[in-house]
Amino acid sequence: MSTDQLRDRVLIVEDEILVAMDLSDLLEELGFQVVGPAARVEDALGLIDRETGIDVALLDINLAGDRSWPVARELLRRGIGFAFLSGYELGQAGIPEDLREAPVCPKPIELEHLKGCIQKARSPAP
Repeated sequence: MSTDQLRDRVLIVEDEILVAMDLSDLLEELGFQVVGPAARVEDALGLIDRETGIDVALLDINLAGDRSWPVARELLRRGIGFAFLSGYELGQAGIPEDLREAPVCPKPIELEHLKGCIQKARSPAP
């Protein structure tokens, strides 16, 4: 675990509490500090407004029937990297064109995929 990771704060936006808990455990195991989880779009937007120093975010695409696009766009506006979480096939996710550069981490979430998604989310798109 690097000292950089100890400072990194990861926002979790996930409406399934068991998935959010598992994800939180994985992130803490990797040395990240967890912000959230937020289960709804409005909750996530509130956390983004209130919390300082969010380094990266993991967004479930489907949040209780809503899509996480407003959260993704706010993160983009603030220059915060993010990755989507999805149990859908990539082509079925329906990600809008302006958000398609974001990495997608497949569910169920595996540790190696998670590490790769976070690394991609932190790197600016080419």
